[in-house]
Amino acid sequence: MRLWSVGAAWVLCVLWSRSAAAELPIVSEVEGQPLAAQARRIADALEFLGEPLSAEQREHLEAACKAQDVARIQRLLDPLCLAGVRVGADRKLEVLRGQARPGLVQHGWRLFLVKVFNPSGVHGLELQATSPNAAPLHVPSTANPAPKVLSAGEVANRFLDLDMFGKQPLLPTLSGLEVEYRILQVHSRDAGRKEAKLGFALVRRNPGQRQPQETLASSDSLDILFEAAPAVVVKLEVKDHDGKPVMAAFTFRDPQGRVYPAMSRRLAPDFFFHPQIYRQDGESVLLPPGTYEVTYTRGPEYLIDKRTITVPDAPSHTERFQLRRWVHPAAKGWYSGDHHVHAAGCAHYESPTEGVTPADMMRHILGEDLNVGCVLSWGPCWYHQKRYFEGRPHPLSQPDYILRYDVEVSGFPSSHCGHLCLLRLREQDYPGTKLIEDWPSWDLPILRWAKSQGAVVGFAHSGWGLEPSEGPQDIRELPNYVIPRMAGIGANEFLVDLAHNACDFISTVDTPAIWELNIWYHTLNCGFRSRISGETDFPCIYGERVGLGRSYVHLDGKPLNFDDWAEGVKKGRSYVSDGKSHLMDFTVNGLGVGQNGSEVRLRAPGKVQVRAVVAALLEPKPTPETERIRNAPWTHKPYWDLERARIGHTRKVPVEVVVNGVPVARQEVLADGSEQVVEFEVPIEISSWVALRILPSSHTNPVFVLVNEQPIRASRRSAEWCLKAIERCWQEKAPRIREKERTEARAAYDAALETYRKIAAEAIRD
Repeated sequence: MRLWSVGAAWVLCVLWSRSAAAELPIVSEVEGQPLAAQARRIADALEFLGEPLSAEQREHLEAACKAQDVARIQRLLDPLCLAGVRVGADRKLEVLRGQARPGLVQHGWRLFLVKVFNPSGVHGLELQATSPNAAPLHVPSTANPAPKVLSAGEVANRFLDLDMFGKQPLLPTLSGLEVEYRILQVHSRDAGRKEAKLGFALVRRNPGQRQPQETLASSDSLDILFEAAPAVVVKLEVKDHDGKPVMAAFTFRDPQGRVYPAMSRRLAPDFFFHPQIYRQDGESVLLPPGTYEVTYTRGPEYLIDKRTITVPDAPSHTERFQLRRWVHPAAKGWYSGDHHVHAAGCAHYESPTEGVTPADMMRHILGEDLNVGCVLSWGPCWYHQKRYFEGRPHPLSQPDYILRYDVEVSGFPSSHCGHLCLLRLREQDYPGTKLIEDWPSWDLPILRWAKSQGAVVGFAHSGWGLEPSEGPQDIRELPNYVIPRMAGIGANEFLVDLAHNACDFISTVDTPAIWELNIWYHTLNCGFRSRISGETDFPCIYGERVGLGRSYVHLDGKPLNFDDWAEGVKKGRSYVSDGKSHLMDFTVNGLGVGQNGSEVRLRAPGKVQVRAVVAALLEPKPTPETERIRNAPWTHKPYWDLERARIGHTRKVPVEVVVNGVPVARQEVLADGSEQVVEFEVPIEISSWVALRILPSSHTNPVFVLVNEQPIRASRRSAEWCLKAIERCWQEKAPRIREKERTEARAAYDAALETYRKIAAEAIRD
């Protein structure tokens, strides 16, 4: 097609039909670089929404964008356009029918592009789709009164929902570019052919005003004959590895790679930011007739299976799925848990106070085979979500799956000192407080209050603020002696709280491993006995699923219960993992980690016997995606992943014995999913701590080996590092501690400094 100016091309196109499908004009009056950037964002948004371009389409589009070929970019995207809209200098809107076939799916969303011609460069306004056939999207509120009562005929005629997608990676408003593309989402309540009117409007947002939006211009409507394929009720029979009914995770994709049900308008318990849905044996999903690739699994201890199904053109259909495990730690008494999960905020909703219910969260915990899920209420959802707190496991809990509500101190006055996970609380409101703003502005008083009621307490997403203050951020040395910035929301005040015996653990797995482990190693070298626990911070740091970071706690033959599980975190009867590798039954001289205070005593220097049962699973050969993970800096997600431990292009990973932070023995194991016994004989010259790790995938808590009854004072340099880090922390945090609390805080910091000075003086090695 010939290149036209925007105005001339539009006039010619208007001479064609206003309702029949037509090629939209291709214009030259647009610069290649910004159009290419916008086209790439469109492609990224389509992928995010579950209807990606085909690999061939994406390849051709990328080539056109790289060449900044404005005509070719438009020719590639125009066939996907349901309509074209011209924005005149007076903001008058004109609309034309595009080439895209108006095919919809019952109970599902389909995506179309809208080509916007904007020769006058109008910007900062939203383009919205309108139709008398579209049902209202927003629930009425006191600020937005209920719409008028509709007649039965009017209700029947409102079979569509329309929404213009304007979230990341797109902008919500027009950019002012002469040509750009928007994404229109169309949902059909009904099946079959129905004619609908489609128009567009320019809208200005007025946040905080009585009228939140102002319509500046509206177009005439196109008459479009939509055809919606009927959905089929697909019943799912889902059986666990042992044949019992179970909840599992399913992802349905059509041959074009589109996800079903459409992600963009899912409501809980199906989350719009997940490709997967969770279904129990006997439940169903609505799918249009067709062929689908189904991925099904149940957390990292299960194999990920795929198969193709064909949904017939029938009212209902049944599909059967059998899950397969590769490892079963709970059968050996090691119960998994994620102590940092949210039911509101971050990815859940733009308005975080809405959140989701315990039933929704329980479905995800079951679907990921997570034995314990701690749903933490926090600042953005505090006043709504705290109603679910009971001081005990939620009634929805099952014998092998526990849901409990507790607290993350985040969005509170003390947050700058480090976010806190408060587990096993009996009361959730700090004494004398009614509002978040009433809570203390530093951590120690909160931790002391929580521990006074028997809570197990520690720091969330520990690595934030512990990145090196100078030099490369992707440092790999453990331990290292670079002083951290102490300017984040992780385990920043940890060193102070630990000196006051007020902190049980720091969290790992959801921030860079070196940043988390370095501070922990230094404190262990000083003789402190805090533990590590695994978490996800779902859906804030990781939104893919709950349980990407886990603690596996051994209950020594007892049935699963939350109090004992939390106590196991506190006592270190556990290991942490991404779920892809496991360090079970770790013992030193026959003593299991977490037993007898994790303490082994030697009368004199000697050797200890270290043993564990190890299991890990990698694909036989690296794939492009796993190579991306392995080659990425450790400061990039996923922070903990077994793929980073793969030795070359083999299927082996190293199991290391760590003594006082230093690996002293190593054995390579085949990551084929089998359980393998590893044994080491390790010399111990001074009182030390001993642990196992597959870095950065799994790590045990330590066993403490005391020689001749002497305390662990393994490193003067570690104590000196702690001293410098505390001083740095005070410099960063003091200005944000309330003035009336600052004197007490300074005294606590000074007492901690004195403790570490004493340890440094007692240390027998540098």
